[in-house]
Amino acid sequence: MYEAAVPPLARSLRNLSGILRKGAAHAEARGIEPAVLLQARLYPDMFPLVRQVQIATDIARRGAARLAGAEGPAMEDTETGFDELIERIEKTLAYLDTLSPGQIDGSETREIDLPIRGETLRFSGQTFLLVFVLPNVYFHVTTAYDILRHNGVELGKRDYLGEP
Repeated sequence: MYEAAVPPLARSLRNLSGILRKGAAHAEARGIEPAVLLQARLYPDMFPLVRQVQIATDIARRGAARLAGAEGPAMEDTETGFDELIERIEKTLAYLDTLSPGQIDGSETREIDLPIRGETLRFSGQTFLLVFVLPNVYFHVTTAYDILRHNGVELGKRDYLGEP
């Protein structure tokens, strides 16, 4: 469970950090106010880039914590710049580094309750990881990538997938 959770989450977040760095460089090179990109959305009813990053880090941090039977550290959603978002990712990665295989391995049958929008979803650890945590992190990282790509940032599949 550890190998199925922590390394893929960390990789996605490291790749997201690289994507954000390219977004910041793009804004600077073209004289675009960073807030324009940070508040960009794919569609009016979707969250902006800054919120996509916040959600991706929250789900990765809290998801891994729940698998470990712990409560992940809370983070304020106050980021307004690329550097702050990258720092948030670094803090999340640092937290993931504190988790050991011994804390997460064997969690596939652990019952995990997830309060969400006034109800509580109940998962086994394996289902929580495979059906909720990983797909959600991938969705928000992909959406962040798509927002920046749509706004002209030169990104490719390798930026999303990272180095082998």
